[in-house]
Order: sequence, then C-alpha cells, then structure tokens
Amino acid sequence: MKWFKYILVLFIIIAAGSAFWFYYPQYQIHKLQKAAAVSIKDHKQTSYIQYFAKMKPSSIHHLAIGDSVIKGVGANQKEDFITRFSSELRQATQKTVISDNEGIPGITSTELNQFIQHGKFNQEIKKADIITINVGGNDILHLAKQKNFYQAIQSFSTLQNDFAENLTQITKHIKKLNPNVTVVYLELYNPLTPKNQFYGFASKLLPKWNINIYKAANLSPSSIVVKTSKVINDKHLQYLSADGVHPNSKGYFAISQEMLNEFKHTAKPKSI
Repeated sequence: MKWFKYILVLFIIIAAGSAFWFYYPQYQIHKLQKAAAVSIKDHKQTSYIQYFAKMKPSSIHHLAIGDSVIKGVGANQKEDFITRFSSELRQATQKTVISDNEGIPGITSTELNQFIQHGKFNQEIKKADIITINVGGNDILHLAKQKNFYQAIQSFSTLQNDFAENLTQITKHIKKLNPNVTVVYLELYNPLTPKNQFYGFASKLLPKWNINIYKAANLSPSSIVVKTSKVINDKHLQYLSADGVHPNSKGYFAISQEMLNEFKHTAKPKSI
C-alpha cells in the first residue's frame, strides 16, 4: 500500500501545481488591473475623455501600431476598430481626431520592437496624443506551427519572456520620446471554440501571456489596457470573421466600445 500512498501524494502535488500554474495568472491579472487603471470615484477626478475634451489643442493625434487586428483584417473598409474608436472619440470630445493606422499584418512583437528601436515611427510617436498597441498574437501562432505539441510547450516560456522584453522596450522607447502620451494596450483573446481540442489549454495559457501586457502598462502612468478578451470570446463567436481568428465588423465595433468605456470610466493620473 505504500506505493499507492506515494503515488497519491505525487498526484496531489502535481494537481496542486497544475492548478497554481493555470489559475495564479488570473489572480495576477486582477491585481495588475487594479494597479494599471483607477476608476472614476468622485467629481474631482478627470477621466481620459474629459482630459482630451479639455486639452488646448483642437485636434487629437491617434497613432495605432501592431498587427492585423490594428489594421482591421476581417472587417469591411473603414470598419476597423481604430477608425471606429477615433470616430467615437471625436463625438465624445468634440475635437478633430487624426488617426494614423500603421498596422502590419503578420508582425511579431520582436519585429515591432525592431521597428521601434530603429526609429521607424519616431516622428509619429512624438506628435501622438494616444498610441494604441496590439501585438503578440503572431508570437503565439509560432507555437501553433510547432509539429510536436510538447516542443511547443517547452518553447512557450522562451517566447513569453521575449514578448515581455519586447513590450518593455517598446513602452520605454515611446515614453522617452513622448512622456505625456497615453498608451493603450489590447489584451490578447482566445478565438477558439469550445469544441476545439486546444480550447481549454489556450484559455488557461492566454492569461499568462496577458500578464505581460498589464506589466508593460504599469511602466507608463498614463496607460489603459482594453479588455479585448471580455468581448471576443467563446460567448461572442458572432464577433469573429470567416477566418475564425480576426474580429469582423461587429467585433471591431465591440472592441471600440470597450475602449471608449475605459476612456470614460478610467481616471487619468493628475501628475501627467
């Protein structure tokens, strides 16, 4: 019976370790969400919408950098979420919003970081009031291309560390060039359906990836993380385009509304 007890104890340890590995990231994200954004609690606090409405310039410059989600792949022309959000921001602030969409389909965080460090967007960054970033999905796709599932798991840690470092460097470069800019990050989302064999695994794995987005946001006092996974998930599959990966026009509209909601209900730090 001793061997049975040893196996039982080992099983419990493994199960506990697995639960910690899967669910601790959710706890971390919850803590980082609180640190990254302060909700409006009284009339003395200024929301991001109020800030941009009251700022002296008559126009707001909105730069968007990142991958195909930024570009709007999956939606009809002019129905990407950058165009949608800029339109909503114009109505909310009564100001001209000049949007510059520099999304590059297929780009990874490493490639975007290289562009940033080499100064590709320096001039655009300097004049921007808002910079929206979405990147990392293509990093994860590299895992999916691994023929061996276990090799993919082993590669995850390295890719995640690279992703975190890339986001850190991108954020620091942006804040160095433009300390007062508001940086908006988008969470990564799980487009898989519950019937997909990797759905459960992806749902648990993705929070570990999103933690790095919240950590990057904490490097910048004036930053927002849009909870993309709140609107693009297995309960809202109607928001996905025919390719099953990118949002469709309705999906991008939902993201733009979530982003606008963050701007309305998040307090902008007074020190900025």
